[in-house]
Amino acid sequence: MTLPGRDGIVPRLAGACVLSLALALSVQDFAQARSRLSDRPPLPAMGPSLRKVVAFTTTEQPGTIVIRKSEKALYLVTRQGQALRYQISVGRDGFGWTGVVKVGAKTEWPQWRPPREMRARQPELPELVPSGPYNPLGARALYLLQDGHDTLYRIHGTNDPSGVGFDGTSGCFRLTNTDVIDLFKRVPVGTKVVVQ
Repeated sequence: MTLPGRDGIVPRLAGACVLSLALALSVQDFAQARSRLSDRPPLPAMGPSLRKVVAFTTTEQPGTIVIRKSEKALYLVTRQGQALRYQISVGRDGFGWTGVVKVGAKTEWPQWRPPREMRARQPELPELVPSGPYNPLGARALYLLQDGHDTLYRIHGTNDPSGVGFDGTSGCFRLTNTDVIDLFKRVPVGTKVVVQ
């Protein structure tokens, strides 16, 4: 058996030292990153799906969204006599509205800028909540336009799944994150939305 000479051992030892130093640093970096993550609140739950296929009588065409506030339900017409029904929260007293609008834009993990009127009522609200899983608009938002103008109302998700099925919004329509992701995939920009 022959042992490597000094010229062979030194580079190997140097390489081993560099590798062990890199591993030590990456373990330390990992520990620091993990510590920073553990300081954050847990990610919000996506919430259950409250969606089901139902019989639905309407004169609206397939692909139309019909919101029936009194039922706290959003219907996506799938064919004549049938729709997907999503349970929603609707506007509390003084924040209800009706009309025909369109989906003007769609955003994944939207940022939220509370409207000026809302911030006047609730001065503690920030000017902007950045996009991400802690945003109160949840996982997806569909922006509702009327005659090409933003209504400031949205169909959106929520990071609080227990907050669905009530009169509690400022005029928006709130679904669980699981359901808003499903709806988001099914409807294109330009979709007609009938609010009753």
